[in-house]
Amino acid sequence: MDVEEVIDALYGLAPARFTAERDAAAARAKREGDPAAAKRIRGLRRPTLAAWTSNLLVREKPEEVEQFRQLGQALRAAHRSLDGDQLRELSHEQHVVIGALAREAVRLAGEAGAPVSEAVVREVEQILRAVLADPEAAEAWASGRLVKPPAAVTEFPALDPDAAPPAPAPQPPAPARRPSGRRRTDRREAAAARAAAQDAHWAATAREDERRLAEEAHRRAVEEAERASVAAAEAGDRLRAAVHAAGEARRAAAAADQRLRATAADPPEDEPATE
Repeated sequence: MDVEEVIDALYGLAPARFTAERDAAAARAKREGDPAAAKRIRGLRRPTLAAWTSNLLVREKPEEVEQFRQLGQALRAAHRSLDGDQLRELSHEQHVVIGALAREAVRLAGEAGAPVSEAVVREVEQILRAVLADPEAAEAWASGRLVKPPAAVTEFPALDPDAAPPAPAPQPPAPARRPSGRRRTDRREAAAARAAAQDAHWAATAREDERRLAEEAHRRAVEEAERASVAAAEAGDRLRAAVHAAGEARRAAAAADQRLRATAADPPEDEPATE
């Protein structure tokens, strides 16, 4: 048995099928005399729906996955070097790409027969943000065997102390010598400012995602309300037609009763006498 191939196949299954197929594969490995493989397979954990949706994206869109990993590498390098221009450009690209990949993952899940909720969409986006900021999360994601979303990442790697900061604007000549303690303070202040800016960026991104999801939910609610309104109008038309038909039937029944009573009240004509 090729254990790696079996594991890949298992993590390609919808979560609802995972446990039964995992146990069957472990039993097969045991029958084939490979207890180590059986133990490893039986120890696999079922992925959450968000993790499975993310795995599906990795499996179905390998080129987009590689491009996304390269974006993460560029973002981390820009944060380490405090390259402001590159950070602004890549941060915008990051937001656009996360939204596009999350929508693609949702589409793939729907085509696979497992449509996902808005909560799962937010988890998929959380996974993608972690992939950009954390190289270990990126490796786990790219394996296509993710079990659950990684811990939320609030900031990118710290400033590389050996990186040259952006060229400053021209300043008056500085004193010939600055205390080393001041340099360390400047670095700490720069790192703190970068962390605060990154926190603000993540907060803005999260609020934007929430706004987009709320707009989507509102749009669906309006569509459902419109469909319900049309259905209610059609039901009202049917009700009015049924009421009218029932009234006509009652009037017809009353007229028939009247005719019956009139017939019963008239005495029969005398038959002509016979000689």
